Amino acid sequence: MLIFIDSRSGVPIYDQICQRIKELINSGELQTDEMLPSIRSLARELRISVITTKRAYDELEREGYVYTVPAKGCFVAGRNIELVREEKLKKIEDRIGEIVSLARSCALTKEELIDMVVSEMEEKL
Repeated sequence: MLIFIDSRSGVPIYDQICQRIKELINSGELQTDEMLPSIRSLARELRISVITTKRAYDELEREGYVYTVPAKGCFVAGRNIELVREEKLKKIEDRIGEIVSLARSCALTKEELIDMVVSEMEEKL
C-alpha cells in the first residue's frame, strides 16, 4: 500500500493517510475484508507517530471505511455501492459549482460551457 506524506502541504498527516486509503478503497485496489497494515507498522513505514496513524484509522472507522477486529487488526469494510455513488456525485456537484463560477467570471455562455464539457468527456471516455 503506497502512501506518500507531504509535510509541506498544510493538510494534517492523519488526513492525508485517510484520503489515500479512501482512494485505494474507492478505486478497488483495497478489497472488502482486506487487512490494512498494523498501526505500528504503518507508523514505522511512514516515519510518523503511532498516535497519528491511530487517529487516521479511527477516523476511517468512524466514516465506515474500515472495521477493527480486536487482536486481529483493521480491515476494509464492505461499502454500500449507492453510498459511494452519492459521495462521488456530491464531489461532482461541488466542482460543477466552481466551474460555473469560473465560467461566469470570464463571460462564458452556457452553450460554450456545455461544449467544453462534451468535448472533454468525448476525449476522456
